[in-house]
Amino acid sequence: MTTLIFGNKTSATRQSARQDVALLIGRIALGIVLIAHGWQKFFTFGVSGVAANFDTMGVPLPAASATFAAVVELVGGILLIIGLAVPLVGLLVAIDMAGALLFVHAPNGVFVDGGGYELVLVIGALGVVFAGVGAGAYALDRLVAGRRASVNA
Repeated sequence: MTTLIFGNKTSATRQSARQDVALLIGRIALGIVLIAHGWQKFFTFGVSGVAANFDTMGVPLPAASATFAAVVELVGGILLIIGLAVPLVGLLVAIDMAGALLFVHAPNGVFVDGGGYELVLVIGALGVVFAGVGAGAYALDRLVAGRRASVNA
């Protein structure tokens, strides 16, 4: 297989750099949205208020579900932005959004202005992407992995 070389960078290197920047931008954007929602659950409505609301919507184990959602969204959003534990956070976000989709938003159709699932679907899909692909190069996960590799060498 022949690699095209333009200047000092191969096309594979440029593609990898583009992917790393795209993952960084995606992590920051998703992190901001999650932090806003988690912050709202903790400090605007309160976890007990969210639990009461979840209870009226028929969400199972409303207190545990509200706590899970608030923590995953606030702490997970922060971790996504700094790029730490990204595959795990992505999985937890996907689970959080699957619950929101199934128990709350699916019956309301697609559009968010009618209580629909478009936002939770996109957030959940991005969670799956980060669970599967990871954080990219511009993340603390990379530093942690690098330290583990040098310790094990």
